[in-house]
Amino acid sequence: MCIRDSIIDMLKQKGCGIIYISHKMDEILRISDDITVMRDGQWVATRPAKELTMEEIIKLMVGRELTNRFPPKTNKPGDVILDVQHIAGKYTRLKDATFQLRKGEVLGIAGLDGSGRTEVLENLFGAMTREGGTITLHGREIQNRTPKESIKNGFALLTEERRATGIFGIRDIRENTVISSLKDYLMGGICLSDKQMKEKTEWAIQAMHIKTPTQKTQIRSLSGGNQQKVIIGRWLLTKTEVLLLDEPTRGIDVGAKYEIYQLIIDLANEGKGVIMVSSEMPELLGVCDRIIVMSGGQVAGEVDAKNTSQEEILTLAAKYV
Repeated sequence: MCIRDSIIDMLKQKGCGIIYISHKMDEILRISDDITVMRDGQWVATRPAKELTMEEIIKLMVGRELTNRFPPKTNKPGDVILDVQHIAGKYTRLKDATFQLRKGEVLGIAGLDGSGRTEVLENLFGAMTREGGTITLHGREIQNRTPKESIKNGFALLTEERRATGIFGIRDIRENTVISSLKDYLMGGICLSDKQMKEKTEWAIQAMHIKTPTQKTQIRSLSGGNQQKVIIGRWLLTKTEVLLLDEPTRGIDVGAKYEIYQLIIDLANEGKGVIMVSSEMPELLGVCDRIIVMSGGQVAGEVDAKNTSQEEILTLAAKYV
């Protein structure tokens, strides 16, 4: 039993009523007495937890049968496009990370909290000071000293805390979509082409299947899943080649998660290289081709997602703790 469950049990014994909100089906079933499902701002159902299964909760949440939690893996990894050797971060947990990424591959990064997973992505994107190591893209060594330089080299980062560091909440969808590629819409070096920005935003809305009334809708009014789609669309407009995803489905309902998973696989099918950090073990196993496991700031091992288990990954995650 984890600390959270112990605290909840203690509060229940003291007679406290608890309203617990979560997208994680297993913990909802484990700690709840009754479960209420909301969808699109409306009450759907309230049932005793012991009468529900995970599949029944998912059906209530999305309004339809969701026979598979993950889409089919149709991508086929090709040649190595990114070679990372012994990168380390200054003043961070990251000590030593070495791995490769192939064209059209989804590479997962697993590990316990504080193992250096996020730091790997930030290091690759130039969001932290690198203390050592090399990054080679298509056989050419690159530096990625800053996010600006990384974007120029075809890298993109979807951050863990999208509301704090991923979106501009009070700005509309169009502004959030084109913000990283504004130079492409300059006319005469001084004015922005409203027509081009509108066209590119419409492309992102259609390609990412973003549910929104208009382009001028404030992004903070969208669901978490649609906010993530806007950010992914933003990066695709920069002609990204290596997409770095940090907890891409955190705080997103199960129906929207499936759509994000499908987007990730579609991007891999287009030849993008995707590196994904996730704390959700089934997510890594269901979406990724290979998984590297971080422990104590360094790579503890690499596993094939099709031929591994949660137990093997957790054993590697504890290797250098």
